[in-house]
Amino acid sequence: MQLVEQTGPAVTAAVGAYGVAVLTRAQDAAVEATVGLGQRILQLVWRRRDEAGRTELERVLGEAADEQDEAYSMAVLGRLLRRALQDDPGLREELSALLPVSTAGAVTITASGERSIAAQHIGTAITGDGHTPPRS
Repeated sequence: MQLVEQTGPAVTAAVGAYGVAVLTRAQDAAVEATVGLGQRILQLVWRRRDEAGRTELERVLGEAADEQDEAYSMAVLGRLLRRALQDDPGLREELSALLPVSTAGAVTITASGERSIAAQHIGTAITGDGHTPPRS
């Protein structure tokens, strides 16, 4: 699931930029990094599919490219990537190698100034004078 979330924006950007041609388009030096990454991800999935899988991939990419709703396209492409990862365990390792090193787990929280608060997760926060905490 984390892999799908990491690859989703790049794949969506590549499909939005090139449509189905993303599978065959030669990478241009001026292509934005995210689009290029998405293109490499999709080409990797393409190479590891059989003929039926490639036909399905082309169909889904065509639909996603024509779709005006980016959230819908991301969901459809995410399902496609999840299925590809389930069908091909080796794909996970290859996709992981394409992605930049994640800084997951590294959290920096800063608060500055009088009565400032900062937290990664917060329930109730009350600042200022004259407030009483809510009763549970």
